[in-house]
Amino acid sequence: MPISKSFCEKSAALSAKRERRKEARPGELLDAALDLFVEKGFAATRVEEVAARAGVSKGTLFLYFQSKEELFKAVVCENISGHLKEWNDEFEAFEGSTTEMLGYCMNSWWERVGATRASGLNKLMVSEAKNFPDIAAFYQQEVIRPGHALIRRIFQRGIDRGEFRQMDLDYAVYSVVAPMIFLILAKHSMGVCVPDNVAMDPEKYIAAQLRIILHGLSQPPEAQRPGKAKA
Repeated sequence: MPISKSFCEKSAALSAKRERRKEARPGELLDAALDLFVEKGFAATRVEEVAARAGVSKGTLFLYFQSKEELFKAVVCENISGHLKEWNDEFEAFEGSTTEMLGYCMNSWWERVGATRASGLNKLMVSEAKNFPDIAAFYQQEVIRPGHALIRRIFQRGIDRGEFRQMDLDYAVYSVVAPMIFLILAKHSMGVCVPDNVAMDPEKYIAAQLRIILHGLSQPPEAQRPGKAKA
């Protein structure tokens, strides 16, 4: 039985065909849609605005995307889930330690998604997914599940190589996901999540979170000061 293609795989194939058409403008439409979805949210964005910002008519937009929902899904495929194949390929080719791999994963995600306009899509999903079940289900399928699966593979690699201890992988993935979501929320909330006297440096933040993930907070017994009561 042939494997059914995901929405993003089908979208990529259609985009390749569209780009071969002289009048095709899906790239401009996706860029305009990304800007507006991040600025206004999914509910408040109108397809007329997307078309106008891309410099085309509403009718032209509907030549490529049948609805606002399909347009949004294509934006997610283009800017977030499209990176997952790259990361899985890099996982297969990675030759360093699993600690190095985990650090690379977190920093690479920030560089390719978190530090870009696309990070606003994560904030949008946090705030609006509950009101749009179809969009939420799509995001689960194309972003959340494959993203979590990749983090599980990294942790499992560390366990198999004797670098990491045994752990509940279903919950361990959130030790990576949660701090990255916080970093995005801090970026898109004008610093409301962070005291105004703290400069949020993403590189230093990720390094600090990585140290806590790998080593925890407690000193090893041999490094603890004598005479101190244990918590």
